[in-house]
Amino acid sequence: MKVDVAVLGNCKDTLAAVTALLKPARHEEWLESFRPYEQVEEEKVIRPELHPAGDVLSMGEVVRAVSEATHDDAILVTDVGQNQMMAARYFRFSRERSIVTSGGLGTMGFGMPAAIGATFGRPDRTVCVFMGDGGLQMNLQELGTIMEQKAPVKMILLNNNYLGNVRQWQAMFFNRRYSFTPMLNPDYMQIASAYGIPSTRVFTREALQDAIAEMLATDGPFLLEACVVEEGNVLPMTPPGGSVNQMLLEC
Repeated sequence: MKVDVAVLGNCKDTLAAVTALLKPARHEEWLESFRPYEQVEEEKVIRPELHPAGDVLSMGEVVRAVSEATHDDAILVTDVGQNQMMAARYFRFSRERSIVTSGGLGTMGFGMPAAIGATFGRPDRTVCVFMGDGGLQMNLQELGTIMEQKAPVKMILLNNNYLGNVRQWQAMFFNRRYSFTPMLNPDYMQIASAYGIPSTRVFTREALQDAIAEMLATDGPFLLEACVVEEGNVLPMTPPGGSVNQMLLEC
């Protein structure tokens, strides 16, 4: 098919002329209508997650602490589950092409091999993968690949001793009738040691910063196991069959 250069040129001129007549639409009034809802979410969800009142670590504060320690410049890789949503929400980015996640159609176990690939594709950047205890056990054998390739994957295990996402549904919609969601976990530090991968485990926020610093200063892979609140929830959440005006901000 031949393209008429003169017609193409006229199209560009017309497009430029039309574009020049367009005025930016800021929709300030519409955007302003969301401010009260943002404030409510800040008070009921975000602030308690990032600055919890209790002594036990929250998932969100661990994610934000790792992000800040990398100066918000690391590549984020997520597994699937609560860790995925918490990491995507509370990890901050300073440039594009900085998150690898399976979205809503992924499966547990995605994170570790995806993180290995990220270290191959961007060896110049720090790669941090967040996983739950359930997801990590889906792909433990990939620690062998990390050992073999010496892939510098920084693994952050958010260990809540549950299949957290399913447990949250069972708690919120099935009166805490937990079925096959509590986890009987192995010693992940011993497993990492068997593959020659250094690791550390933290229970308190006082120890968290030093553990993150150790992880980032280590040349090569590292496993940081953060023991977080067992029944932490990802919020806000729209109940099954509900609409956005029925969104839940607390359990």
